[in-house]
Amino acid sequence: MKKHEGMFQALKAFSFLSGIGIYIAVVVGCAIYIGKLFDDYFDASPYGIFGGILLGFPIAIYGIYRRIKGYL
Repeated sequence: MKKHEGMFQALKAFSFLSGIGIYIAVVVGCAIYIGKLFDDYFDASPYGIFGGILLGFPIAIYGIYRRIKGYL
């Protein structure tokens, strides 16, 4: 094993995991934004944002599953 090979693997793992965190934040943030637009258009104050949260997390989890499945 080369001296810097372990550091390279750690950096690769760190970038993969931080990418997952950013992916979750972007997907849920977009779903909440769409929910906010729904609230503004239909004047249904908390329900659109709540629906965005409830839809955003499963969509993000499914996207992460598909990304991880490629590595297995």
